[in-house]
Amino acid sequence: MDNRVPPPATTGGVPSRSGPRSRHRDRHGRGMRGPIAPPQVPLSVSRGEAFVDLVHDSAERLERRWPQLASVDFVVREVPVARSDAGGALSDPDGLDAFDFDGESVPLGRYVAARGDAPDRIVVYRRPVEIRTKGREERALLVHEVVVEQVAELLGLAPESVDPRYGQD
Repeated sequence: MDNRVPPPATTGGVPSRSGPRSRHRDRHGRGMRGPIAPPQVPLSVSRGEAFVDLVHDSAERLERRWPQLASVDFVVREVPVARSDAGGALSDPDGLDAFDFDGESVPLGRYVAARGDAPDRIVVYRRPVEIRTKGREERALLVHEVVVEQVAELLGLAPESVDPRYGQD
């Protein structure tokens, strides 16, 4: 008989600690830990992912009213990047984040016109928006206002005509 697995090492008939261990309860005797929540509950959604969801929800709301927005990219960036003072070179290679800093205000969003094969883009900056809001509802309202303002700039309209409920909440 050809058995390649050696038997566990024993010391006086008792398996040693260096041998294979059986599955034990945790050391406090409360049993194996189970799942914290059911699998359908999204526990692992980060703040960044939740923010991206807010931007896409706002964009979808506006796309129902303005179908031409389907070709626009809605992008989330952490923070805006100022243009470099050294020769005006961009510190952001694709130019999505770079802006001329006036020393007073930080933008919450930005419209970037189409260039070459790149479509029109609306960029929303996550950290400046989060700093200005306290809760999820307030954040959702501010994100929607920023998206509406940038879409209005894209379409050349007033924000109130893009979304009639703009500024009412």
